[in-house]
Amino acid sequence: MCEGKTAIKVPAFLPVKVADVMIREVIAIGSDATVRQAVNLMNQYEIGCLVVLTEGIVDGIVTERDILKRVIGSNTDVDKTKIREIMSWPVWVVSPNTGLETALQNMLMQKIKKLPVVQDDRLVGLVTLTDIARFQPKLLNKFKKLLVKGETPRRIQKVVDLYIS
Repeated sequence: MCEGKTAIKVPAFLPVKVADVMIREVIAIGSDATVRQAVNLMNQYEIGCLVVLTEGIVDGIVTERDILKRVIGSNTDVDKTKIREIMSWPVWVVSPNTGLETALQNMLMQKIKKLPVVQDDRLVGLVTLTDIARFQPKLLNKFKKLLVKGETPRRIQKVVDLYIS
């Protein structure tokens, strides 16, 4: 230690927040848009989901799986079907200051892979199970016990299996 200087104690573990991992440039769509418009956006940006906004407020989320199950699988017209008819809702959201551990626990308990990040009622980001698994695979391993064999959706189990040995 330098003479006359006081050592600063730095915690060995700083809690990671959702803000540290989240995607900040989120592509969103209005609830009155058609499924075709959503598919075009998803293809244009090469993404698997869109956050649905109604008057700027997060109202739902639409994923590739929603489109496959609720539109393609039921032979619904992509030009007439509105996003509000097929989106997943109510949607779970977190704030940028939410601990990553809490966000992961919410995902696993709700059996979801994506959480919109909201601050002051406005969309500011998106955090996914894959983002968390890439950033902190040990955290995912810690919560592996929450996954019940036979009840965990395959889409979640695949991420767990990929990042945890």
